Parts: sequence; C-alpha cells; structure tokens
Amino acid sequence: MALPINIHDLIHGQTVEWERLEFKQGWNPEDVIHSICAFANDIHNWGGGYIIIGVDEQKGQPVLPPHGLQANQLDAIQGKIIQLANQVQPAYFPIVQPYVIDDKHILVLWCPAGDNRPYSAPDSLGKSTSRNYYVRIGSRSLVAKGDHLRQLNELAARIPFDDRVNNQAAMNDLDLGTIRSFLQEIKSDLFDESARMPFPDLCKTMHIVRGPTEDCRPVNVGLLFFSKQPEKFFRRCWIELVWHQDGSGRNFKEYYFKGPLHQQLRDTLSFLKTNIIGERVVKHPDRAEADRFVNFPFDAVEEALSNAVYHKSYELGSPIEVQVWPDKIEILSFPGPVPPVNAEILKTQRRIVAREYRNRRIGDFLKELKLTEGRGTGFPTIYDAMERNGSPAPLFETNEQSTHVLVTLPVHPFNELVVQSGKQVASQANMFSFKDIEDVMAYANGTTNGATNGATNGATNEVMAILNEQIHERVVEMLTLLINKMKRADLFARMNLTNQTYNREKYLDPLLEAGWVIKEFPEDRTNPNQRYQTTEAGMRLLNLLNQQ
Repeated sequence: MALPINIHDLIHGQTVEWERLEFKQGWNPEDVIHSICAFANDIHNWGGGYIIIGVDEQKGQPVLPPHGLQANQLDAIQGKIIQLANQVQPAYFPIVQPYVIDDKHILVLWCPAGDNRPYSAPDSLGKSTSRNYYVRIGSRSLVAKGDHLRQLNELAARIPFDDRVNNQAAMNDLDLGTIRSFLQEIKSDLFDESARMPFPDLCKTMHIVRGPTEDCRPVNVGLLFFSKQPEKFFRRCWIELVWHQDGSGRNFKEYYFKGPLHQQLRDTLSFLKTNIIGERVVKHPDRAEADRFVNFPFDAVEEALSNAVYHKSYELGSPIEVQVWPDKIEILSFPGPVPPVNAEILKTQRRIVAREYRNRRIGDFLKELKLTEGRGTGFPTIYDAMERNGSPAPLFETNEQSTHVLVTLPVHPFNELVVQSGKQVASQANMFSFKDIEDVMAYANGTTNGATNGATNGATNEVMAILNEQIHERVVEMLTLLINKMKRADLFARMNLTNQTYNREKYLDPLLEAGWVIKEFPEDRTNPNQRYQTTEAGMRLLNLLNQQ
C-alpha cells in the first residue's frame, strides 16, 4: 500500500527535514531497530521519520541512482522488520512500503511518532542484551542520556493536540473528495489506490483516524484538513481579515476565511494578492532598467501567514487575525512561541530553529502542499523578501507571558503613492480636471501646467476621451503591452496590426513624441534589435487610467 507522500520529493528531502530521513545502502537490522525506536519517541515532536533501505548516503544526502535491493530480498526483509518491531516496547509497528526508483528496488519505513512514549529497544540482537531509549539527535539515532532522557520521560503519554483522537467526531465527518484532492495534488501513489480502498482503510493509511474497527475516530489533524467545516470541532478555527481603508480605525471591511486549513490559507493569500498587493515601476531616463517594487512582497506575506497557521494552538478559541492598514500588514496568532524562544530571541534573531514543534502533523501536511518549509527558513525568507523589495525590516513581537505572536510587515516607503483596491495610483490622481491633450501630457510629466483643481472621480473618463480623440483609441493597450520591453514587430503582432510604416506613424510615433514610450537605441532607427518600452510618464498615465 502506497504512502501518503510523494516518494521522489521524500528522497530528495523536499518535504521532510533531513533529520527525519535515514538512508541505508543495505539491510542492517540492529541499526534499523534503533532508528525505529528513535523516530517513535519523537523527542522534538517532528512527527517521526522515514528509513529508506537500498539508498546509500554521503554526509546525509542520498546517493542516486540508488544501490537498490534484490527483488527476492523484499519479502524476507519485511518479515524481519515485523520481528524487530515486536522487540520495541511498548509495541510499535512502522508502515513498510516497497518502491522502484530508477529501476532499483527500495524499501521505505514510515515511522510516525508513537502514542505511548517512551519506547525502548535492545542494544543488540544477541541473547544477552540490555534495553535503552533511543532518540534522534541531528541525523543520528543515539541512546537517550542526561537532559535528553529527562525530556523524553516528560513527554510520556503526552501527544500533541493535532495528533490526538477527537471523540466528538466520527468517520463521516471526514470528506473523501478533499482527501483525494490532497493526494492528487501532492502526486502520491496512494491517490490511484484510494479509488478502490475502503474509506476506513484509506484514513488509517494516512494516520488521520485511530482506534478499533468498531469505533474508529478521526484525529484532530484529519478534521482540520479534511473536514468541510473544521470550525464545528475547533472554536473560531478560521482566519479573520480586517481591511482598513484609512488610518482612523473606523473605516474598514471584514472578511472571514473558513474551511480546511490549507484552503482558508490559500483563500486569504489569494485575497491579499488580488486586492492588496500591487507593483510600482519607476523608469529612469539614464538607463534602460526600471526599478520595480511592491507595497508588500508576497513571499513575506505568504511565509508569515503560513507560519501563523502552522504554529498557532487549535486548542484555543482564537482565530488568526490579519489587519491590513495603509502603512502595514499585521498578523496576530495565539499563543506565543514554544520555549526556549522568547520575546528577545523573536525580536532580534533572523533565523530561529525550534527545538520542539507545537503541531507536528499540521506541519507535515503543509510541507507536502508546499505551503511552508518547516526547516527554520521562515524568518530568513521574510527578512530577505523585505530587503529585496527595499522595504523596512519586519517586526516580530510577543510578551513576557508568550501569549501571542504579532508579525508586522511595513509598507514600502513610496510616500507619493496610496493603495486603493490593490493598485498603486498617484495620490494626486483626482486633483485635476483635463480639458485637452496638453493637460494630459502635463499630468503625465509630473507637472500641473494647464490643469485646474477640483476634479472629480470622472477624471479618468475625461483623459480617455481626450486620448481617443486627439491621439488614437489604442493608447492604453500599447502602453500596457510595452510595460515589458519588446520589438515593434512583436508589439504590432500582439495588436493584430501589420508591421508597416503607416501603422508606426499612426500608433507608435505619437506615443514616442509624447514621451510615454522610449526606444532602447534612440539614435539608431535601423537597429534590428530596437525595442520599445513604456516610460515613467506613460506609467503615471496608466496608473491614472487604471483607477476605478
């Protein structure tokens, strides 16, 4: 039976941290039982791990193509794994699945975190042997000693909330369509098998239900991702977004994003990308390259919100709150970070690697969907995205009691622009009325010659009428196409025009003369590589015309 994970991504460490992967060129039963025990103990709440037999490694990285196993070894090794698992105490059995990679046979042992920690295993497989508790330290399975042994004992019978059975729910609260969509998206081999499997068997294979056949019930992570209405089981389990139209705090709109965790996360990000995030292009007369920046870099917003979904506590009845202000985006989640991370570390360190995860199963599903990395890269991603955009540094805050995490992403400091319906428009856009082409050109060039105050929201209609009458009816189309530099032949092809002198004189030359379009090689009219691009004045005009 296939595993609920993309096997190729797994081997390359793209969805699971390297510390949770162990590669073995051949069959070594003593090493395997120690690693099974260590992954079952899951001292860091990582979610267990995977042992891949038949793949060699160098410095923790797989050597591909794999060394492989003989086909006639597979059944025998699987039988021996069951014998080994019986020697782990309390009883613990990994899930074993053979695969063929690059025409080589391998075995993958999925060892989810156990429910009955701590687990012990024999030191060796001889007759006279002692038993020890094993844990994962980095990429190695070692005997738990000192602080690690104390920490493991403290975890006894303590299961993270997302991996606990929910006795208020039943099997029919999980949605088969949502489960199969997930498996299809991550390209799991289990997707094809799921069409023929009994529903309880599918859920057990994915470890989203637990219990005896006569009373099998969902675990919390199953309800969070694969229930149509997880808020039925987890109070206020949604994302609330408040969009402030100004800085007064009184003029705002509220939105609620509900449904499976990954769906509400994607819906919120889609809303922000469509309605809030916009780009500004600044042209320079002395060089062809333009400066491009956005009010809020999407990579930073995506990582900050994904981290909030990953790390909040779903035992608390508090939603994730997103506040969009003209000068910042704030993302608030509850509670604060897991110790030893505190307010000072959160505020000052650009890279934070947690020793323990609050939601080990939620993280696994989000990583499968490529919605989060989970390798301590979240903070660097946010800092780097803000720096590349020229934005101020993000702020990460909590209080002494660690009751919350507040992430603030300041807006890019382009004071001459305001955010309106997700587009950057000139703040003076409605300050002028336009009577003729001279007024339009003065506005586009950044002056007020010929323009009078007191314009209304009909200014864009005035400009469009003037352009259609005194230039031509395709100005907006041409300026939009030429935001990206292109040759005249390509431009006219996109406009369904022939590349002839007549069309150049009618459509392109007027925009060159107005200063709304510029040539790449101004002094060389015959250059075969000549390309054209919208200038800053042309962009200013487009910003005005795009204002609704």
